[in-house]
Amino acid sequence: MNLPQLTDALLTVDNRIATLTFNRHDVRNALTGTGLIEDIIAVAEWVNRCDEVSVLVMTGAGSAFSSGGNVKDMAERGGDFAGNVAEVATRYRRGIQRIPLALQQVEVPIIAAVNGPAIGAGFDLANMADVRIASEKARFGETFLNLGIIPGDGGAWFMQRLIGYQRAFELTLSGRIVGAAEAKEIGIVLDVVAPDELMTRAGEFAARFAAQPPKAVRLTKRLMKMAQRMELKDFLDLSATFQGMCHNEPEHLDAVRRMLEKS
Repeated sequence: MNLPQLTDALLTVDNRIATLTFNRHDVRNALTGTGLIEDIIAVAEWVNRCDEVSVLVMTGAGSAFSSGGNVKDMAERGGDFAGNVAEVATRYRRGIQRIPLALQQVEVPIIAAVNGPAIGAGFDLANMADVRIASEKARFGETFLNLGIIPGDGGAWFMQRLIGYQRAFELTLSGRIVGAAEAKEIGIVLDVVAPDELMTRAGEFAARFAAQPPKAVRLTKRLMKMAQRMELKDFLDLSATFQGMCHNEPEHLDAVRRMLEKS
């Protein structure tokens, strides 16, 4: 297995579970002004080519999951935030906006193990995962308006699909910080655990997913993503085709045999 070469993140693989750790705790794992954008995209593309991986877990090293954009660069109109309207727009399209496009195409389940604050684009990054598990130290904030900007990374698209328009609107317009307990209550995260239990809990979910037949897992995720944008009749046609593929995979018969042996 050839792992992609990363700049500011670490990647490990164990028992079909790939764990991507953002490793720029010196800047609270900011996405801009670091190599994390390219690292995340590289891993997203690699996972789809690697049949030995069934689950991707994302987490942060240090105290933060991700602080999002580099505010110092914003203040100085430097880095990703320099230039006129057209230049900034082009940099967004060629930079941070490639993350949601890449993660939306990942064929395996993505679990965000949110170890600490996930702020701005860091919050949006967590919302791009399929499942979020949070440490009690996690905090979430759609804080763009506090800085006089909008969620330019696609956050307004992801959050309302996760928790509904009204709650997403309130969080986005208020810019307030949500603690881990409230995040679970309103459906941002699935579970909240003590900090030293976070990776164990995320690993339990990952192991459960990874134990399922791998080709069927990838087809199931594709099906669930496509269900969000398809009419029922077209969706049922697609489901029939995917089901035909599954019935002709050796992993299907292996799973059936195991179930019959248990009965």
